[in-house]
Amino acid sequence: MKKTLKRVMIGLLAAVILLAAGLGWMFRKEIQTLNSIQKVDDYGMYQIEYSADYGLDQLVASGGASSDSELVSYVAGNLLKGLPLKFNIPDFGCSTFQAQNEEGDWLFGRNYDLNYVPSMIVKSNPDHGYASIAVANISVLGYNEEKQPDSFLSSIMSLAAPYVMMDGLNEMGFSIGVLLIRGVEPTNQETDKLDLTTTSAMRWLLDKAATVEEAIGMLENMDMHASANASYHFQMADAQGDSAVIEYVDNQLRVIRKEDGEFQMLTNFLISEDVYGFGKGQDRYAILADTLQENNGILSEKNAMSLLEAVSQNKVNEETGTLTATQWSVVYNNTQKTAKIVAGGQFGNVIEVSLGQ
Repeated sequence: MKKTLKRVMIGLLAAVILLAAGLGWMFRKEIQTLNSIQKVDDYGMYQIEYSADYGLDQLVASGGASSDSELVSYVAGNLLKGLPLKFNIPDFGCSTFQAQNEEGDWLFGRNYDLNYVPSMIVKSNPDHGYASIAVANISVLGYNEEKQPDSFLSSIMSLAAPYVMMDGLNEMGFSIGVLLIRGVEPTNQETDKLDLTTTSAMRWLLDKAATVEEAIGMLENMDMHASANASYHFQMADAQGDSAVIEYVDNQLRVIRKEDGEFQMLTNFLISEDVYGFGKGQDRYAILADTLQENNGILSEKNAMSLLEAVSQNKVNEETGTLTATQWSVVYNNTQKTAKIVAGGQFGNVIEVSLGQ
C-alpha cells in the first residue's frame, strides 16, 4: 500500500513538474517581457522590453475594435489570459511640435500633461512590424501611486502596455502624439472599414507606417472610435521632415499638412480652418510658435527640451481643484531613432533611449 501511494505521489509530482514546464514554455515570451521591467525614474516611470506577441495583426485581421470595451475584451482574452481589465483613460492636456537641429536631424517634441500617473517606456520589435519606442500611461491599466509594477505579480497588467501608448517613434523615423480636445463630440465613424480606437490606432500606425503619408493613407482606410467618450487630435512627423495634424470634425477626417516654410505645433484646440481655436492651450501654442519662428525652426535637442519645459504645466485646475502637471516630456530624434525623456518635470534627469540599443 505504501509503495502504491508513493508511486502515485511521484506520478502526481511528475505531472505537476511537466505541467509547470509546459506552461513555462508556453508563456516564456510573456515571462521574459515581465522580467524585463525596470524602474528608470523614482517619479514612477518604468521601461519594458516587449518580447511577446501583443496580437495587433490578429486584432486587425478580425476587423479591429469599435470601442474601448471591445479592445479590453480582446486584450484581456489574448494577452492577459482572461484576467479582468478595465481601461480608464483620463482627461489630459499636451503640447507637441516639430523642429530640426543644426545637423539636419528632424525632432519631435511632446509634453504629456495630467494629474499624477505612473508611466512606462515600451520598447517593442514585432515580427511583422517596425521596432518602436513608445511612452504609455499605465494608470489606464489600474496603476497609481500605491500600486506600481514592482513585482512579477503586480506587473502582469503591463502586458497590455502597448495598447495604452500616448506617443512614440518607430525605426523608420515616424512619430506620433495624441492630444485631448474638450467639448467636442467624440469621434465615432461607422462605415465598413477597419475599426480601431484612439490608442489601438496609434499602435497600428507606429507598427506599420514608415512616413506621415503612409499613416494618412492608413487613417483614410479605417474608422476611428474615440476612447473614453472624448475627442482627440494627433500630430505626426517623420524622418523626411514631413508633419501633419489629424483632426476629426463631425466624424470627418481632416488632414492639416505642414506647408513649405511653415512650422507645425499643437496643443489642445482645433486648428482646422472652420473651427480654429475651439479648445484650450492657446498660450502654450503661442510660445511654441514664437520660439520656432524666432529660431527659424532650428533647435538643438537640449533647446527642444527647454522649449518643452517652457510650456510644461504645474497648476491647480480651478474647476476641479486637481493639480495638472507635466507627467513626461520627450524629444524624439526621427533621424537618429532616439528619445530623450524626462519624467515628472525633472528636467535635470534625462533618460536616453535608442532603437539601436
